[in-house]
Amino acid sequence: MTNRRTFFKSAGATFLGAAAVSRAGAALLPEAPVSASAATQPPPLPPNGRPFNPIVTLNGWSLPWRMKDGVKEFHLVAEPVVREIAPGMTANLWGYNGSSPGPTIEAVEGDRVRIFVTNKLPEVTTVHWHGVLLPSGMDGVSGLTQPPIGVGKTFMYEFVLQRPGTHMYHPHADEMVQMAMGMMGLFIIHPKDPRQHRVDRDFGFMLNAYDIEPGSATPRVNTMLDFNLWTWNSRAFPGIDPFVARTGDRVRIRVGNLTMTNHPIHMHGPHFEVTGTDGGWVPKSARWPEVTTDVAVGQMRAFEFDALAGDWAIHCHKSHHTMNAMGHDVPTMIGVDQGDLAKKIAKLVPNYMAMGDKGMHDMAEMEMPLPDNTLPMMTGTGPFGPIGMGGMFSVVKVRDDVARGDFRDPGPYRHPAGTLASEYTAEVPEPARATPAKAGPGTSNVRKPGGHAGHH
Repeated sequence: MTNRRTFFKSAGATFLGAAAVSRAGAALLPEAPVSASAATQPPPLPPNGRPFNPIVTLNGWSLPWRMKDGVKEFHLVAEPVVREIAPGMTANLWGYNGSSPGPTIEAVEGDRVRIFVTNKLPEVTTVHWHGVLLPSGMDGVSGLTQPPIGVGKTFMYEFVLQRPGTHMYHPHADEMVQMAMGMMGLFIIHPKDPRQHRVDRDFGFMLNAYDIEPGSATPRVNTMLDFNLWTWNSRAFPGIDPFVARTGDRVRIRVGNLTMTNHPIHMHGPHFEVTGTDGGWVPKSARWPEVTTDVAVGQMRAFEFDALAGDWAIHCHKSHHTMNAMGHDVPTMIGVDQGDLAKKIAKLVPNYMAMGDKGMHDMAEMEMPLPDNTLPMMTGTGPFGPIGMGGMFSVVKVRDDVARGDFRDPGPYRHPAGTLASEYTAEVPEPARATPAKAGPGTSNVRKPGGHAGHH
C-alpha cells in the first residue's frame, strides 16, 4: 500500500484527467490511501474503535479509517485506474483509491461512519450502500435521493450501522457504464460482539465481468449480456489468488455479484452451509447444506465449511465462465479433418494452426500468436499439467501446517499414498456395446455456427 502522493508520482500517465483535491480540502478530509496492487493483502487487526475479526479480500485490500470525535471516517476517491486482469493483460477501468474493485470497507454494528467520496471521474457519480439500513437521503441514487456528485466535487455520507452483514457499494449514476468499468466494492459490517459469527478465516470477493476486445484494454460499456472476461475482483485465473486455510479451520467465503447474469459457485471437497445473504445472517436452524450456491445478479452470499486437507477447485459452474477471453463465433470442428485445409491456409497465414478437431483441451497447452494485451483461454497449470480452466476459477488450499494469519500459497498438495487417481495398466477387455445408429443422408459432422443469444 502507498499513500496518494507517492502513488500519483509512480502511476504517472495511468491516471486520466484526475484533478487534485485542493490543499484546503485535503486538510479537512481523512487520508485517501491508494493501492494499485492486485495481490491479496491480509488486513491488520483494527487499530482503534470496536474490535472485530477482519476479512481477507481476495486480490484486494481493506480501506483504513480515522476516528474523529467517535465517528469512523473513510475517504473514497472515484477515479480511472489500471488493473492487471492476469499476467499479460491490463485493463483501463474505473474504480476507487487506485483499484477496481475499490477497497473493502469494514466497520462494526453500532458504528457511526462518515464516508467522504471525491469524484475524479470524467462524469458525475454517486455511491449506493447496497443492503445497508440507512436514511433515504444517504442511499446514493442520483436524482432520486441526492444530486449527483459533480466532477471534482466531494460528497459526505454519514449514518449509523444498524445490523451486521455482508454488503457492497456501487454507483447509481450512469450505472451501466460505471459498473461495466469496474466501480464496486465490498462493505462488511461486523457484529458488535466479535465472538458472534466468528470463523478462523473469512474471505470475500466480487463477481464482475468485462467485454474487452482482444488487443484492446478498455471495456465496451454498452454490452448487455455478451461479456468475454469473467472475473473475481477484476482478476481472471491464473491471476486469482488461492484461498489458503489450515486443516480443521472454520472458513467463510463471501461472494457478491454485480455482473449481468447469475453464477452457480461450486466448491469441490467439503460441503458447505449457506450462512448469510445481503439481507442478513441465516439462523442456524435455517441454514442449508450445498456444494453449489447460485449467486444471482445483485445478491450477496456467505457460506462456511470446515477445511479438509487438499487442493479443492472452486469455480463458477457455467462452463463458458471458466474460459477467459472466449470466441463465441468459433464453429464446432470436432471430427473434422483440417490437415489439408490447414496446409493451404498456412501458405497465406504463416502462423495458422488447426484446432478443435478433437475438442478444445489442446487449447490449454497451445502456444499461438495473440494480439498484445490479450489473455489466452485456459492458461492455468498445476502439478499434473494444464488445468484447462480460466476466468472464474481458483483453488481452496488446505494444509495441516498453515500458521494463523498466513495466507501465502503453499504450493501443490502432496497426496497421501493410495489417494491419487492413476492409470489402470492391467489388461482391459473390450466392453460390449450396442450397435451405433447410422448417420442419415445429409447428416453433417459440422454444426453451422449460429447465434448464442440467451445462453447466459
